[in-house]
Amino acid sequence: MSDVSLSKDGGGPAPPSDQKYFPAPGEAQLSLRAVVVGCLIGSVVSCTNIYIGLKIGWTFGASIISAVLGFAAFKIAGRNISVLETNITQTAGSAAGSMASAAGLVAAIPAMNLLGYEIPWYGLIFWALSVAFLGVFFAVPLRRQVVEVDKLRFPTGTATAETILAMFSDAGEALKKAKVLVYAGVGAGVFTLTAHFVPQIEMPPLHKWLEIGALTTAAAWGFKLYLGPSLFGAGFLIGPRVSFSLLIGAVGAWAILGPIAKEAGWAPGTVMSYKDGVRGWLLWPGVALMVSEAMVSLALSWRTFVNALTMTKSAGGGGESEVGYKERIPNAWWIGGLAAGTVLATVIGNLVFGIEWWMTVVAVALSSILAIVAVRSVGETDINPVGGMGKVTQLVYGGLAPGQMSTNLMAAAVTGAGASQAGDMMQDLKTGHLLGASPRKQFLAQLAGICAGVVFVVPVYMIFTDAYEVGGTKLPAPAAFAWKAMAELLAKGFEALPPHALEAVIVASIIGGLSALLRKVDSIKGYVPSGLAMGIAFIIPAYYSLVMVYGTLVWLIWRKKNPESVSKYDFALASGLVAGEGLMGIVNAVLTILGVESIT
Repeated sequence: MSDVSLSKDGGGPAPPSDQKYFPAPGEAQLSLRAVVVGCLIGSVVSCTNIYIGLKIGWTFGASIISAVLGFAAFKIAGRNISVLETNITQTAGSAAGSMASAAGLVAAIPAMNLLGYEIPWYGLIFWALSVAFLGVFFAVPLRRQVVEVDKLRFPTGTATAETILAMFSDAGEALKKAKVLVYAGVGAGVFTLTAHFVPQIEMPPLHKWLEIGALTTAAAWGFKLYLGPSLFGAGFLIGPRVSFSLLIGAVGAWAILGPIAKEAGWAPGTVMSYKDGVRGWLLWPGVALMVSEAMVSLALSWRTFVNALTMTKSAGGGGESEVGYKERIPNAWWIGGLAAGTVLATVIGNLVFGIEWWMTVVAVALSSILAIVAVRSVGETDINPVGGMGKVTQLVYGGLAPGQMSTNLMAAAVTGAGASQAGDMMQDLKTGHLLGASPRKQFLAQLAGICAGVVFVVPVYMIFTDAYEVGGTKLPAPAAFAWKAMAELLAKGFEALPPHALEAVIVASIIGGLSALLRKVDSIKGYVPSGLAMGIAFIIPAYYSLVMVYGTLVWLIWRKKNPESVSKYDFALASGLVAGEGLMGIVNAVLTILGVESIT
């Protein structure tokens, strides 16, 4: 085990730098074992992100979980691993884990499926590789400015570095966290597999058992008891503000607006019908909430835009990098990679999606600018506005390619991938900077992680979409519907809206914009509901929102009873629940394809 030192000589005061660890000369770093373990762990996370992303519209990062599980795996195997190898493990794992989002498999690609496009698996693989690599290459030239000069916080990257150092100071605690994660994962997996054969354990039909009229009515509008482990665990991760925003959105949509629309005849079909039912009507104000908050937040971050584009040196920043010149990423690597990625994206975009070559080139150029904004946003707030970046591109292509919905969606997918991977790469580079790691070696680990993640996530996406309907009960795909709705609106205008949905869109847009504005008021920002979360609650069935609220309530009670235990194990427990159901969900999807049905 490597010792954690806080200064170059191990005893004196640390030099004036934010670097937290100073590795010994020749300390192991880019090893095959660290890359392989990171790729495997991250790929597993990415597969679970496909499942949860198609359910609730967002995904979770893999940095900390890759660091903890990688460290634990080597300890269990009786092998020592260095601090810098652990950093390589989390870098590769983080890159692989982000591929569900970067490849567009949560938003743009399922939106294309909803529009009737059938995309071959090989087309998805080459597309995912090209756009994910672009994001990494966008990030490289920004590193010195945002990490070394501006010294942006990058909360997840900083937390990952702290986690790695904590594990090396207390290996026993790291193993305990890993055990909690594994036990939770196994329990969630067993529950999920059992639910395939006995669905009532996942969604007990209380309204039928108790024969209470009010429960039956509530169940018809989606207010059922649902016990899915992954979303319950997600309730631990998203925090009270987002969780209760989901509750507000669910009640507002499915208990108030929905019944009004049904009673008034604006949505005469069955409740869950997208074509002419309440679900299709609620989609529009839900999307308006999400888009308006994202766009107003983006507008309010104009300083980030200016700083990103001018890259001026901030006060107090500066100083030469602690990393030697030979460990920097050569310009030829990222410039050549950017050129190759652009050519590959252009060719695949034309062959698979029918996008004219110059439109892909414009999308790459626009994405390079928006990726800069995404990187600074992640550095300052830990929030990567992938959705907002995508909506900007959709608006631009509404003018460049009017009526071409596939071009609109896939151009936005380039932006989404660029923002996702650039933000992820910079978080990892921040971790590496704090640990004195080589950016060049992290860059190579990031590329390896992307390749591994693609190999896993594309087949898993194909399995899920073959087994279940995208937009159906199992996979509501709220992010995909938001992207599709924006493309339809830009293509067809307000004719795409059902009766009286325009009025709802206007009101929802005002609420979403106000949410973003009020979040800028420090004294109340913690109490302002999230427009994004409320919008998602309009699109997914109410029981999905409710189970995340249950998870948050349990987390709050746990925190009150034993705050020390929560601070140590909540992330591990939640990650295990998410991963366990996500992985077993793949098995259940295969069983569905094979025709293995429930026994009750």
